[in-house]
Amino acid sequence: MDPAGRVRSVAATAGAVVARWPWWVQVGGLYVGARLVSACIFMAAALHQGVNPWFPAKPDYWSFVNIWDARWYGEVLRNGYPDVLPTDGAGNVQENAWAFYALFPMLGRVVAGLTGMHPAFTLTLIAMACGLGAALVIYRLFRLRAPHRTALWGTVFVATFPVSPVLQLPYAESLNLLLLATALLLVLERRYLWAMPVVVLMCLSRPTGVPFAAMMGLLLLYRLWQYFSAARATAPGTAPGPANVGGAVPSGAVPQAGAQLWSLAGLTVVSGAGALLWPVIAWAVTGDIQAYTKTETVWRGHDLVPFKPWFDTGVLLFGPVLGILAPFVFVALFAWSMMCRPVRALGTELRLWCACYMGYLLMFLHPQTSTFRMLLPLFPLALGAALISRSRAYRGTVVLMFLLLQIVWIVWLWAWAPLPGGGDYPP
Repeated sequence: MDPAGRVRSVAATAGAVVARWPWWVQVGGLYVGARLVSACIFMAAALHQGVNPWFPAKPDYWSFVNIWDARWYGEVLRNGYPDVLPTDGAGNVQENAWAFYALFPMLGRVVAGLTGMHPAFTLTLIAMACGLGAALVIYRLFRLRAPHRTALWGTVFVATFPVSPVLQLPYAESLNLLLLATALLLVLERRYLWAMPVVVLMCLSRPTGVPFAAMMGLLLLYRLWQYFSAARATAPGTAPGPANVGGAVPSGAVPQAGAQLWSLAGLTVVSGAGALLWPVIAWAVTGDIQAYTKTETVWRGHDLVPFKPWFDTGVLLFGPVLGILAPFVFVALFAWSMMCRPVRALGTELRLWCACYMGYLLMFLHPQTSTFRMLLPLFPLALGAALISRSRAYRGTVVLMFLLLQIVWIVWLWAWAPLPGGGDYPP
């Protein structure tokens, strides 16, 4: 047998052995492998890190991953949140901890208190554990819409996504991803009451409460339409039509759907309240009803005007004509992708989530380099990408390109290098 054939034979034998492992071992092993690759990229980038605001050049791994927003989470863990918003001499609110939601640093405080570990290491450990948990839940979620192999590839796409290294950093993304995936899994399984506490915790981890509440509101309207359509189909004397040709609605289906609607309505209310929870907490502590929004807009450098930052960025990148058209083209391309067959296979709930989250980004986000990181909650689209083709060559190429783009993200955005005008692009 030639060497290439021998390699293929060994690979096939290894694949057959791995395929017999439990699903959670397969998912966990692939996720840990992806994080080890990312760790190697971080360590290689750290060797080239020059002088920076945090530590000497060529830092070790743990120092290198505890920069940027990780420092803010560490500040919250140690000192909590300010009772009064810090301002400059002109009365303008300055950067402060209220921009960073409380669940992640509070978990770090609990674990650090119980174990005596250093806060920075505690937050990193929690982030890595939550990332692994998120991968397991995402696989379970994907299995509701695809067979094992495709769901596994979709999970691998999430684990190797260009910004996936953030899942092993002391950032709240991994915790939020775990809670978001769990909430979506419970919604798909129609266990709405169980989803309520998960959604509340999710709303205290990162600002995903508003789009989730919007998704739940639209899903409630859709389920109401289905309910009344089914009720009409079971009404006495109803003539057969497109909705009920081929058989009657099963007995008891309409009352059961009615009970589910009440649970769904309750989850919608809880989601809406959860979306307002963190701004209300900031108001209660500081006495300023706009404490959270004032803090968030500090990083923008201007007040929040919905949609406008996308046009401003478009003009900056593409000029006064194409720049105005760019956001419309982007929205059209996203709408087209949501109508493609692989994405339609995700089902109503996951497509609604992706649409609502993208709408939230378009309305409130100031597009910048941090935008790449904020695309992570669109993770259901990874399953759509896996459904495009069952070809191992295609799927393997996607993973390879994602890993190469991880190098770009870490070297370009995570590693600090001063810009000519000062500062650096944030990751």
